[in-house]
Amino acid sequence: MDATALLIASSLNAGTVLAIAALGLLINEKAGIVNLGAEGLMLCGALAGFAAVVHFGATGWGFLAGLGAGALLSLVFGVLVIWLNTNQYATGLALSLFGAGLSAFAGIPYTQAKLPEQGMSAVPFLSDLPFVGPALFRQHPMAYFAVLLTLALVWFLYRTRNGLVLRSVGESPESAHALGYPVRRIRLLAVVAGGALCGLAGAYVSTVYTPLWVEGMIAGKGWIALALTTFATWRPARVLLGAYLFGGLTMVQFHLQGMGVDVPSQFLTMLPYLATVVVLVLISRSPLWIRTNMPQSLGKPFYPGA
Repeated sequence: MDATALLIASSLNAGTVLAIAALGLLINEKAGIVNLGAEGLMLCGALAGFAAVVHFGATGWGFLAGLGAGALLSLVFGVLVIWLNTNQYATGLALSLFGAGLSAFAGIPYTQAKLPEQGMSAVPFLSDLPFVGPALFRQHPMAYFAVLLTLALVWFLYRTRNGLVLRSVGESPESAHALGYPVRRIRLLAVVAGGALCGLAGAYVSTVYTPLWVEGMIAGKGWIALALTTFATWRPARVLLGAYLFGGLTMVQFHLQGMGVDVPSQFLTMLPYLATVVVLVLISRSPLWIRTNMPQSLGKPFYPGA
């Protein structure tokens, strides 16, 4: 396979993880909720997905288990921050730490487990095209699901009444409440849906991206996905493009090492995280631009009686 086509294919694969998780966090933030627990959600989703495939043998069960684990933990998070009005940032950090600890403890029996062999995924006919085929059409179905999810989210948020209601809850929950919309219930549904996608992204990591279980294997991808929502100014299409950009930076390190480029491996490994910091610094230079694009009630509690 051509080196450039291989780099594109691997970048799409790496970006799929970030895209699915970041789109889930985008749903949360469109409803006005900040969930800093993405790392813990992805770790628990990764463990649940891996364990399900070990026991049941099918990747589909792994994805369902990841969805369920992410949804369940997000439900607890949602009840705490939406009904009990705990601090969203502190609760999210606690969820991240809890998910990391729980997955490390519960995952001990699976550290030596192996998944059944999986066949190579390819789109018939298109995968045989020169250059384009290996680069774009030999991906796992979840890579195409990320694209479809982005399109569906764009349509839902900007072309449907329910999407308008969700955005109104994130922009002005008091106004939405005055119009008779159940703000807390809508926010809880958004939190559960977003958490389920984070769990799905974690399951994809442990069953497809790197099919094994290792403690802490998400390795900061949850934090990068969280930064992507700001980087993309809370727009689904930009989230997808940003995910592929960061996925490419992740893969460049391996390709440069394979080409024998004399650069310290530690520097190459930190490239995605360095890029995340640089992007956030550049974005933060314009507070007005951030306030114009972000949901106005983001991170703020809602008191129906106020």
